[in-house]
Amino acid sequence: MTRAEAKERNRRALLDAAFQVVSRDGYRARLEEIAERAGLTTGAIYSLFGSKNGLVVALVADYLRPYYEEIEQVIPPGLDLLEAVDAFARHYRRSSDAPDALSSLSLQITLLDMALHDPELGSQLATSVRSQESHLVALFTGRLHNGRAVTSHQAQRLTTALRALFVGLTQGVPFGLAPGADEQYFADTARALASDMSLIDHDEGAS
Repeated sequence: MTRAEAKERNRRALLDAAFQVVSRDGYRARLEEIAERAGLTTGAIYSLFGSKNGLVVALVADYLRPYYEEIEQVIPPGLDLLEAVDAFARHYRRSSDAPDALSSLSLQITLLDMALHDPELGSQLATSVRSQESHLVALFTGRLHNGRAVTSHQAQRLTTALRALFVGLTQGVPFGLAPGADEQYFADTARALASDMSLIDHDEGAS
């Protein structure tokens, strides 16, 4: 095994261990336990990620990356904006029924709690999430809506609104707070949101 391969193996082991420990303990997660689960030392964490916050930020990026890669597959070129939003909504709803849905939800809630306890980490996490969401913005940009191509600014505003909508709905599903929120409901609400011209056509120079 080359040095690069060993480094990537250690990185993967630490991220997998961090997912388990951070999901359970949040800001109380101990680097010692993460390292022990990975069969490594805390020194490896500092060497690969720089700090506990660095590990958590890397964990979020690792968690989100394959999700957005999947979205790129379910929203092919050629769809107009509402068709693309429909496909995205249905994919998001199906992910709520995935075997790891509850553990993913636990991680989301835990990360929010960690961000509230550590504003610096919260800022770093927000930057990481926005970086991943740029893939979705790019997928919406240029698609036709009412005869015009969607700009990147419009796509960004829409992405922010859709994230808020879907995060709220998917958190409500397991608690019984979103009765009837099936795939069609997700698609209908997302289409209604994307159809609102006051959202899409907001002045791009506005703050």
